[in-house]
Amino acid sequence: MRKTKIAVLVSGGGTNLQALIDAQNSGIIKSGNIELVISNKEGAYALTRAANANIKTEVIKKTTQEEFEAKIIALLEENEIQLIVLAGFMCILSENFTSKYPKRIINVHPSLIPSFCGAGFYGLKVHEAALGYGVKVTGATVHFVNEIPDGGEIIMQKAVYIEEGDTPEILQKRVMEQAEWKILPEAVERVSKKISEEQ
Repeated sequence: MRKTKIAVLVSGGGTNLQALIDAQNSGIIKSGNIELVISNKEGAYALTRAANANIKTEVIKKTTQEEFEAKIIALLEENEIQLIVLAGFMCILSENFTSKYPKRIINVHPSLIPSFCGAGFYGLKVHEAALGYGVKVTGATVHFVNEIPDGGEIIMQKAVYIEEGDTPEILQKRVMEQAEWKILPEAVERVSKKISEEQ
């Protein structure tokens, strides 16, 4: 069985990318292999993490949406990528892009969708909203990506309890550690396995 070729799209520190690299090394991800890491930001620490793991990296700066996406697509095709993972990628992809890869793009979102998701909900804003609303349980969701921000089919979710005295920063860290870093690798393995079985 051929392994599914994975590209990870990143913008920042790459903690979710690191969780994926660690999961690949420990055998949690065994049906896929991270072949490529693409960042829209030069100097993103995620690129260093990829380089340390001997994974090919590319930087594509955003110009027009069309040109930006065309460059990403060219890279994905050149590297025969079969699964795209958005790990803290701070660019919205157009329908033109997402419709090319149905059920082949997955994203992790730091809340239990359909709560605190959609346009404008990213990073700390999600946790600020959860605390502001007073919910007692939050978590993370891994979902397929379509043209609607956070609108694709849900693959996995994991709940995280909100504790007394939580700040958005404390909550963000707990959601990453208890949910994102666990379900993202598991979801990547699940989807990779399905793709490699179809080959």
